[in-house]
Amino acid sequence: MADTDLMGGFAKGLRVIEAFGENTPKLSIADVSKITALDRATARRCLLTLSELGYADYDGKFFSLTPRILRLGHAYLSATPMPNIVQPFLDRLSEEVGQSASVSVLDGWEVVYIARASQRRVMSINLTAGSRLPAFCASMGRVLLAAMPPDQSRALLEQCPKTKNTPHTMTDIDEIIAELQRVRGQGYAVINQELELGLCSLAVPLHDAKGRVVAAVNIGAPAAQIAADEMADRFLRPLQRIAAELRPMLR
Repeated sequence: MADTDLMGGFAKGLRVIEAFGENTPKLSIADVSKITALDRATARRCLLTLSELGYADYDGKFFSLTPRILRLGHAYLSATPMPNIVQPFLDRLSEEVGQSASVSVLDGWEVVYIARASQRRVMSINLTAGSRLPAFCASMGRVLLAAMPPDQSRALLEQCPKTKNTPHTMTDIDEIIAELQRVRGQGYAVINQELELGLCSLAVPLHDAKGRVVAAVNIGAPAAQIAADEMADRFLRPLQRIAAELRPMLR
């Protein structure tokens, strides 16, 4: 795409919206400027525009997003049938295995949850549709990265911050690449407490009717209840069955 086709102001506004998150619900102009690397004047104009349009509240010092911002996410969910298609299958899977199940897609170096069926809370954060996790240390992320050409997955890994969430988290790129190769060969990924202590998960890819990997589905379980090396024996067949049932429905 030519630079002349890009709307710089619009792009900056989106960067400002993305500055807000679970750990940053309220931000000052200075905060947004620092997070987005925009100058203060540009950050101020973007924030005031969001406030004027009803997408943000302003108390004189801090800005926070309003429920109106959900219209943007709703537009995606409304235009994309996948969440509605997979949800009944997830509900059935979760009831069958007695554990939480999720479906996510890859967005840059993060996975974005588009559907979830929760049996119990196994993470400290509350995962819902729209939640994001780093792909490099998530089971669904590893499956989705493994489905990419190796040079593309390496490029993403080189760009993303690789925080060592627990003593078990892989952060060395070559080690992660080797793990992706193993995931590619066996067709599934197992995570052993790399995102959070006490959590294990197993994921498989979701293919569309043409055979393309379009998403991933996983099951998460408490490590105290089910060891990582038992995950595949317990849950791989149910996951593969759901993936096979969904394949002709995903386009």
